Amino acid sequence: MTIMAGMGSPTGTGVGPLIRAWRERRQLSQLQLALRADSSARHLSFVENGRARPGRDLLLRLAEQLDVPVRERNSLLLAAGYAPHYPETPLDDPSMDALRGGLERLLAAHDPYPAVVVDATFQVLAANRSLTLLLDGLAPQLVQPPFNAIRVALHPDGLARHVVNLRQWRRHLLARLEHRLEQGIRTEPLRQLYEEVRGYPEPEEDPEAAEEGHPFALPLRVRYDGRVLSFLSTIATFNTPLDVTISELAMETFLPADRETARYLQSVLDPAEGEEA
Repeated sequence: MTIMAGMGSPTGTGVGPLIRAWRERRQLSQLQLALRADSSARHLSFVENGRARPGRDLLLRLAEQLDVPVRERNSLLLAAGYAPHYPETPLDDPSMDALRGGLERLLAAHDPYPAVVVDATFQVLAANRSLTLLLDGLAPQLVQPPFNAIRVALHPDGLARHVVNLRQWRRHLLARLEHRLEQGIRTEPLRQLYEEVRGYPEPEEDPEAAEEGHPFALPLRVRYDGRVLSFLSTIATFNTPLDVTISELAMETFLPADRETARYLQSVLDPAEGEEA
């Protein structure tokens, strides 16, 4: 499996080549993009060729129509000689207190099922107590904060050695990285991560991997405490983020894919509920 050409950050001098690269990545013609951004194909052609400098408002409209990641929108503005439009506020800044509190409440509310908050490069920023089940017994150097969720999942000394359907799960995670790269999100650190985890040894087919079918979604099936726990994952992000940090946050939650997994997690992390279930 290899990364296709053109999956890195757009290259070129000045804002024009950058816009053209994003437009070609999104497979839009100059006319299509111009109409969507309330401009003209002629003016857009001049911008891409460096014969005209786009106004700040036009540049923001172009970036929105091209679905350029928030971080890269600032890069476009800088390339055109403008100041960045979107702030990048550290998550531990006092102004983020309400956001952090909300995330912590969401994580806690998802117990007894695992949940985690990651950034654009899959660095784990926060997690609930249930995640400790999946991290139990892994190589200590892999789970020292801050740790990377993809690396922990696929490293031979990480969760990979406990995942029953590792071949399928590995393909799924590599595809997620490839999609991020195609979208132009944090390409350099993600490319390095992709090359690292892609180089881990190919897993052998586990005879138990095909025992249980979940045609509606791919489960994560993990051996733990003499049983197989089965999870389905969901990912939540913020709508219309106006800050680089917030735009790159994602919460991934793991729901039990069967009744046995639900009962077991409830019995371990909330014994009273487990007995009632």
